[in-house]
Amino acid sequence: MINGIKFFEKIILVTVLIATVVAIGNEFIVMYSALEVTLADLLLLFIYIEVVQMVREYWTLDRIRISIPLFIAITALARYIILQGKSGDPSFLLYEAGAILMIALAVLVLRMRKLKIFEDSGEE
Repeated sequence: MINGIKFFEKIILVTVLIATVVAIGNEFIVMYSALEVTLADLLLLFIYIEVVQMVREYWTLDRIRISIPLFIAITALARYIILQGKSGDPSFLLYEAGAILMIALAVLVLRMRKLKIFEDSGEE
C-alpha cells in the first residue's frame, strides 16, 4: 500500500513538473510574441522556479520546507500589485503590502527558531 502511495506521489510530482515546464514555455512564447519583458513576467518566472524547487525538494527529501510556499506567496502578491497598477483601489495596496509583511515576518520567525539564542539550554 505504501509503495502504491509513493508511486502515486511521484506521478503527481512529474505531472506538476511537466505542467510547470509547459507554463514556462508558454510564458516565453508570450514574451517573445509581445517583444517585451515586464517585471510581472519575470516575477511569474520566479514563481515557476520556486515550484520546480518544491518538486525537486519533495522528490529528494519527501518533505517541503514551509518557507518555499511562503516565498511563492510573497512573489505572487508582489506580481499582483504590479499587475494592478494605478487603476486599483489604494486601500487594496495597503492590504496586499500588509499581507507581504505578515508573510515575511512568518519567514523570519521560522528562521529565528533555529538560532541558538532561542534554544532551551536546559539550565535553570
